[in-house]
Amino acid sequence: MNADLHSFLRTRRSVRRFKPEAVQAATLQHILETATFAPSAHNLQPWRFSVLTSLEAKSHLAEAISARFREDMLAAGMPETDIQARIERTVRRAREAPVIIVLCHDSTRVDPQPDEVSRQAEFIMGVQSVATAGLQLLLAAHAEGLAGTWICWPLFAPQETLTALNLPIDWEPQGMFFLGYPADSPAVPGRVRLEEIVKWI
Repeated sequence: MNADLHSFLRTRRSVRRFKPEAVQAATLQHILETATFAPSAHNLQPWRFSVLTSLEAKSHLAEAISARFREDMLAAGMPETDIQARIERTVRRAREAPVIIVLCHDSTRVDPQPDEVSRQAEFIMGVQSVATAGLQLLLAAHAEGLAGTWICWPLFAPQETLTALNLPIDWEPQGMFFLGYPADSPAVPGRVRLEEIVKWI
C-alpha cells in the first residue's frame, strides 16, 4: 500500500479562505490537463471549463447569479435584509477567490439512443463523467499546493451563468470551483464509519 498517496488523497480539504497571491497561468494549465485524464462514459470526455481570473469577470458572474438568487428568495418570502446579506456574501466570496473555474457538461457529447430511458441514462452518465473531472481537478490543485471548494451556484442559475460568461448554449453549468492558496487549514471533518455505508456480499 502506498501510504504517501493515501495520505495525499485524505488531506484534501474544502477551503473557502485564500491568500491574495495570484495563481500562475502555467499552474492552472497543468491542473486542467490533469483533470482531463478523469474517466468518462464511452470516453466522450464531456467536461468543459471556463476559467475566470480577472476581478471584472468574477464580479460579473457573481452579480448575474445573485440577481437570480434575489428573484428566488423574494418568491420564497425571505426578508429583504436577509436577501441583501446573502447577496453581499455571494459577491464578496467570488471576488476574493483568486480563481473561479466553472465546470460544464457539453450536452452534444452523447451517443444517440433509441428511447427516452436510454437517453436519460446517457445524460446521467455524462453528468457523472463531468463530476469525476471535477474531483480530479481538485486533487490536481491539491498536488500544486492549492486548495479549493466546490460551489453549486450555477445549478440554480444556469442561463445567467451562460450569459454572463458568453458560453455556448450546449455547455450546461454543473458547478464551479473557487481556487487559490489556502489561508487556513480546516480540521478533518467527521467521517461516516465504513460499517454504516458498506455491504460486503
